[in-house]
Amino acid sequence: MCLSYVVHHNRDMSTVPIQPPIAGEPLRLLAVHAHPDDESSKGAASTAKYVSEGVQVAVVSCTGGERGDVLNPQFDLAGRDIGLVRREEMSNAARVLGIEHIWLGFEDSGFPDGDPKPPLPPGCFADISLEQAAAPLIDVVRRFRPHVMTTYDENGGYPHPDHIRTHEVSMYAWEKSGDPSFVTTEQPWTVAKMYYNHTFTRARVVALHDALLKAGLDSPYNEWLDGWSEQDDNYERVTTRVPCAEYFEIRDEALKAHATQIDPAGSWFAVPHDLQIEIWPTEDFELARSRIGDITNETDLFEGLRV
Repeated sequence: MCLSYVVHHNRDMSTVPIQPPIAGEPLRLLAVHAHPDDESSKGAASTAKYVSEGVQVAVVSCTGGERGDVLNPQFDLAGRDIGLVRREEMSNAARVLGIEHIWLGFEDSGFPDGDPKPPLPPGCFADISLEQAAAPLIDVVRRFRPHVMTTYDENGGYPHPDHIRTHEVSMYAWEKSGDPSFVTTEQPWTVAKMYYNHTFTRARVVALHDALLKAGLDSPYNEWLDGWSEQDDNYERVTTRVPCAEYFEIRDEALKAHATQIDPAGSWFAVPHDLQIEIWPTEDFELARSRIGDITNETDLFEGLRV
């Protein structure tokens, strides 16, 4: 059961009115992510569910992931350009999920390491101004005209500079896409609802960890949980749990499409599907902004919008 959470409305009167869904026309969902592979690790089963229901789903990748490392020990890059390889992987994942995919076109910022951390590469996604980084997304919103958007919370889900910047550009687009005074080549469009992904809550990981141990199976989560305090759990912010267990296999196939990032023998696939379905058959979100009212304890991102 989701916990009730007070939703703060955007009351900016400078935006054009919401255009509610029209009977007979598809609902539209826009998911904004930092890198290729994020769309498959955060909300992919929900994505597949909505695609199967006839919802038009578009995924934005803000960067190309070209500064990412090869995380799959079984993958041999063999001198190929990782940026080009990750584009191919994203194309394959989009085909698995059945979504429209949009590159925003910015340069991966990388994950700065060290103490002190080195400066960001000049001109990367997290280095340029917010206005410059958000402008293409505003055009995407106005062109695609989503009823609902999803993105990351203010911490980026984890503190990668591109994830935090993805949150920032998403919220800027939420504010500006419906503002007629913000002029682009596209006509203003006001989004009705904005959600944050909360796939990786401590509550979910603990539940899966305990279920694995009870079943006599090894858990990949021991080290993860050792450094994760209960105070750092975002689960209390969850307002919306979307049942999508029958799409976990599609989610996993989309993940496997990102072969540079995902080890098919790794921890991503350590929990059997039947155990996942029994213990945690949903993907979880936080209704962060709403222009249609305070709705909590949802099971549908389009609650309050269906005709």
